[in-house]
Amino acid sequence: MRVAQSRQKSYADNRRHELEFEVGNRVVLRIAPMRGVMRFGKKGKLSPRYVGPCEILDQIGPVAYRVALPLALSGVHNVFHVSMLRKYIPDPTHVIDYEPLPLQQNLTYTEEPIWIIERKEQVIRKWSIPLVKVLSNNHTISEASWELEEEMQVKYPQLFINDLDNL
Repeated sequence: MRVAQSRQKSYADNRRHELEFEVGNRVVLRIAPMRGVMRFGKKGKLSPRYVGPCEILDQIGPVAYRVALPLALSGVHNVFHVSMLRKYIPDPTHVIDYEPLPLQQNLTYTEEPIWIIERKEQVIRKWSIPLVKVLSNNHTISEASWELEEEMQVKYPQLFINDLDNL
């Protein structure tokens, strides 16, 4: 059993490296992309994995660092585990421009419908329910949702004015 454990430990230790940063070093912050949300202009596997570069302000503990975040990320706590940080190697081609989401105090954002894609009538026995397929901001066409036409006309009448022009 010990032989097998030591063999596995040697395999794991070959890839493991201790990360330590000093105050003033530049790092990039690893972000976890949320599924179905366009955060930095790209969706899915094309969205950026890192945001930065950011400067390390101080070391909190043996594995935690306080980082100076951009103003767009001011609503995010600025202390990160060392596993979320990567050393930044300066390169003039690393210009990352992203449009931040307008976050509210509780770190949520509002979703507004921007376009009616399709209409249909759902027939259930003798009733006919008019539905519209609505595209919201920060979503793609494949993520559009079916909503009741009456509710959408009450909440967002401007969508139907633009929709009538297209007919």
